[in-house]
Amino acid sequence: MLFGLFRRRTRDAEHRVYCEIVAQARQPAFYADFLVPDTIDGRFDMIVAHAVLYFRRMRGEGKEVADFSQNVFDLFFQDMDASLREMGVSDTRVPKKVKVMGEAFYGRADVYTPPIESGDVDQLAEALGRNIYPDNAEPVAQTRLAHYMLEAASRLSGQSPQDLMRGKIDWPDPEAFKDLPV
Repeated sequence: MLFGLFRRRTRDAEHRVYCEIVAQARQPAFYADFLVPDTIDGRFDMIVAHAVLYFRRMRGEGKEVADFSQNVFDLFFQDMDASLREMGVSDTRVPKKVKVMGEAFYGRADVYTPPIESGDVDQLAEALGRNIYPDNAEPVAQTRLAHYMLEAASRLSGQSPQDLMRGKIDWPDPEAFKDLPV
């Protein structure tokens, strides 16, 4: 009985949600049709974009949801830490790189959230261009990705926090946006 007090609570639901976010971010259409660079940075940016959408939706839903969301967020950065170590980044450099990734996450959240909330496709496309396509602007792809993100935000707002905490996330199909006229 006493040892049960010190056992860590499993985070199966949080892990399932994080896996859903990552799985959606890895949809081949983003890299083939939306021209997101298929690099470590490009994949990180797509995970961040989906995480921002998820955390934005969960905001303001009470303490239980906030605690759950924090656990998902913590898993995200634990995974980033583990990934850096697997890539051979030295133990002394990992915390610095994770800190930079955290700053990147918050910076992107700060620039993506206002246009998502106002439904401003052009402003969101511009922010996506600065972050996901910094070397080669892709105006058409950026705009299509902005439309996708706005649809994802809309769908997430129609889902209950309980379903979202169970990992039942109804993401839009990115394929539906790849030929969108802009």
